[in-house]
Amino acid sequence: MMSQRIRTRFLVIGSGVAGLQTAWRASDHGDVVVLTKRTLKDSATAYAQGGIAAALGAGDSPDLHKSDTLAAGAALCNAAAVEVLVAEGPDRVRELASAGARFDLDKSGRFTLGREAAHSRKRIVHAKGDQTGAEVARALIHRVTERKNIDVFETARALDLIVDQGRCCGVRANVNGMAVEIIADATVLATGGCGQLYRHTTNPLVATGDGYAIAHRAGAKLADMEFVQFHPTALDTRENPLALVSEAVRGEGAVLVNDRGTRFMGTRHRLAELAPRDIVAREIFREQQAGSGVWLDARKISPIFARRFPGILRLCLARGIDPRKDLIPVTPAAHYMMGGIITDLVGRSTLDRLYACGEVSRTGVHGANRLASNSLLEGLVFAERVARDAVKQPRLPRLPRRTGWTVVGLPDGGAAQVAADEIRRLMWEHAGITRDAKGLGVARRALEALRERLTLGMTEEINMVETAQMIVGAALQRRESRGGHFRRDFPKTRNAWRGKHLEW
Repeated sequence: MMSQRIRTRFLVIGSGVAGLQTAWRASDHGDVVVLTKRTLKDSATAYAQGGIAAALGAGDSPDLHKSDTLAAGAALCNAAAVEVLVAEGPDRVRELASAGARFDLDKSGRFTLGREAAHSRKRIVHAKGDQTGAEVARALIHRVTERKNIDVFETARALDLIVDQGRCCGVRANVNGMAVEIIADATVLATGGCGQLYRHTTNPLVATGDGYAIAHRAGAKLADMEFVQFHPTALDTRENPLALVSEAVRGEGAVLVNDRGTRFMGTRHRLAELAPRDIVAREIFREQQAGSGVWLDARKISPIFARRFPGILRLCLARGIDPRKDLIPVTPAAHYMMGGIITDLVGRSTLDRLYACGEVSRTGVHGANRLASNSLLEGLVFAERVARDAVKQPRLPRLPRRTGWTVVGLPDGGAAQVAADEIRRLMWEHAGITRDAKGLGVARRALEALRERLTLGMTEEINMVETAQMIVGAALQRRESRGGHFRRDFPKTRNAWRGKHLEW
């Protein structure tokens, strides 16, 4: 059976901020195909509440932003990449505003800036209070869909990269059940993160770690897969994904309390509720392990809550909680992957003609722990660099067609769900907020056994297992605690591991 073949100049896999920005900017220089697993609107970008960090305010500077980012990254950031992020970030935000993103402005027309954990200045640009990601996605989707030379394929699943003579030449994909080969001079993975590997996550259902596994199978190098960030304050309900209660709520003055009404963060860290995310998440988890629920008390900011956080207010009210007079139940949840596909400063991976940007990439800007609101910024800044560099790729020669491959039928839905649920349980219990060698060993053996049972059609579950195996393997090897990686059996940060990266 012959597959359908599509030829394009640029191929972008993913439709979050990084994928959309890449597609929009690359379309100035040639045809673009965008693949997205569900729809253009299904991405972690649309869920982002807090905003975009950029040195745009009085008294702030790229150097201050760089210092805060390096401090959060726990000696694992690439300083050159951080320099790029903070230096080019303000221009990218201004350009996005000029392109139609409606950010919140004061009466003078300047950006209204908020503050979040571990930032030394107010530098968080937001839209409609707490709906920044949705506004960024809206503006970029508009730009992408108005371009005649961008073709978007929704409900399209990338299966494997096409590699010929050591270079990436595109992807084999399932597009609405059809086998399709997309040949491109430059291929960009912008597939997002892997929060759906965990029982509790703020990530959308599409965030199953596909890009990491696809790149790994093709031979691209990955690094820092042990560093998963858990957001401290997801709304504690039975949903998947969990609704997020933005860090910005704590930035405005909300505090964390336990069942006894005791505010506990003041005695755990000098920055209290605004300590780095990994510390706040672990302290909440510690309270939970001791049998207590944890609550966010935002009642003292009730006069500004509806204006500053209209989206969070609606989320809470829909679940019977009024944060202006009720305590908000919260729990940590898998939120962001700091590791990923190793890239240079223009987004090139170690596989020729393959680029990566956004959460699936490891640019080095986040180190061991991402600073709040640097993720949308990274997507904008490095997608721009990817688009500018991809133009330099010469056109590929004509490739022979591969015959005899087809899309394998979908697996039994029940079996796939059971496998996915087992992965989420293993990762939450043994490779989550706190880890140790015994639990990680249990997870490693269980994942190996589970991988043997998966059938060919379980493409998403296969990607989940393979990405989970990289996380577990890296967490076992790093015998220390640093940033988002905490080992109960090695609770101290060790100088011997300073600056060391585990590659896959």
